Amino acid sequence: MNQAEAEIGSQNEWYAEIKAFDDTKLGVKGLVDGGLTKIPRIFIHPQLDLHDRSACEDSQFSIPIIDLQAVSTDSNLRAKAIENIQNACETWGFFQIVNHGIPRTDLEEMLAAIRRFHEQDAEVKKEFYTRDLRNKTLFLSNFDLFQAPVVSWRDTFGLVMDSIPPEPESLPVICRDIAMIYSKQVHRLGITLFELLSEGVGLNANHLKDMECAERITILGQYYPACPEPGLTLGARSHSDADFMTILLQDQIGGLQVLHENQWVDVPPIPGALIINIGDFLQLMSNDKLKSVNHRVIAKQEGPRISVACFFRTKFFEPGDDSKRYGPIKELLSDENPPMYKETTAQDFLKYYYSKGSGASALLHLKL
Repeated sequence: MNQAEAEIGSQNEWYAEIKAFDDTKLGVKGLVDGGLTKIPRIFIHPQLDLHDRSACEDSQFSIPIIDLQAVSTDSNLRAKAIENIQNACETWGFFQIVNHGIPRTDLEEMLAAIRRFHEQDAEVKKEFYTRDLRNKTLFLSNFDLFQAPVVSWRDTFGLVMDSIPPEPESLPVICRDIAMIYSKQVHRLGITLFELLSEGVGLNANHLKDMECAERITILGQYYPACPEPGLTLGARSHSDADFMTILLQDQIGGLQVLHENQWVDVPPIPGALIINIGDFLQLMSNDKLKSVNHRVIAKQEGPRISVACFFRTKFFEPGDDSKRYGPIKELLSDENPPMYKETTAQDFLKYYYSKGSGASALLHLKL
């Protein structure tokens, strides 16, 4: 057997392992439930070592925490919040918010509902397993399972919640009520944040909302099972988000890390807080005034870790939406601040985003 034949054989074996994992329709949790003590090779990240996996212990960095108390009623507090958010977005691309208006009981129930979905009877859960991303409700493990060079240690339950919510009967009973409540709360909070972001870069408060940045929310309920060999894999590889903005709810286990000045910095769980990060489309549209940065989730022996990520994103599956172009907002441009990026459609950008793999920003190929 020559080298070319050996490589083809190895690729075929790898694909067969990926397909066998996918065909179970049970995800990573199914492996753990089966008594796994060593992780399969498809999950092993060859470039990962314990030093790279750890956040810098003596780092002087910490994620900004911003108080949204009375931002809609007190002009002074609103101005302070706008300044703090703008500073955080310019330097970190991430920040945590407190006093955001969503009751802690609803946050806890949303986390519990995601856990219930993933831990329900396997045969019931299998009915939702699909790789058709046009579905409004889906369950899978790794969106890029067949494209990525290595598999991540997590399972995902997804819901697409437009500004006009779906019929409740279309949602799984096990999380239906809180999903409807939480999606409405997150949509309202998203509008408030887009207003503050708009004012922070010098635009009218409604500018980003009028650009339909808050029209579609995809909710991903992530389940990261306890891992027997956490030093060999990741819950989520280093990546930025291909959306406008993400609102993340995480439990108390932690594991999220943000890349800041070439250091991985832990995002510590704060009871009742939510994590906000800027997506690639807002960095593009703001002409680099708002930063979209890489982040990841480390695997842990403790688990499961539960998180709920709400992505404010473009509409790219509906007819006609593939022609809408995104580029630097004209009102932000001048002779002193010329455009940094070419325009693109959501479809073209996302096609490139998913084909390039993790690592460098998908925005680089749009740089002028």
